[in-house]
Amino acid sequence: MPRRRPGAIRADYPTAPVWGYRPPDRIPGLSADTSLEILRVEKRTGQFVGSALRRYQEFLSPPRRWPLYPVPDDCPCPSCCLDDVRNARDVLEDALAQLPPRARAELRRRVMALDKEYRRRTLPDLWSDQESWWRRRLTVN
Repeated sequence: MPRRRPGAIRADYPTAPVWGYRPPDRIPGLSADTSLEILRVEKRTGQFVGSALRRYQEFLSPPRRWPLYPVPDDCPCPSCCLDDVRNARDVLEDALAQLPPRARAELRRRVMALDKEYRRRTLPDLWSDQESWWRRRLTVN
């Protein structure tokens, strides 16, 4: 019995995705499954996890030898809240608590590498009374 060509088999399937909408954009450095789980968390919580991860990476991206200082931002609107890299790190921490185990492990590996660089390139604030370690760093006043 002759085999059907792959193109003939693909022609039998619909061209529209099974899930009914365009697949989510992948977050660079993360798998498609993790990106999908992050999208689900974003829809559930209203936080921008992908944007927070990009903001955290952008803050640490220029290779420099001198220290970096987070800029505090007191603007309450959601579009400006990620200007302060510490708020972006808060969003990532909340997302890590809500993701399923595999996606959490993958995102945690990525965030831990960024945390190591953040600790290396920022200075500790010894008199800070903040709860999280990333907020106990010197800022620009």
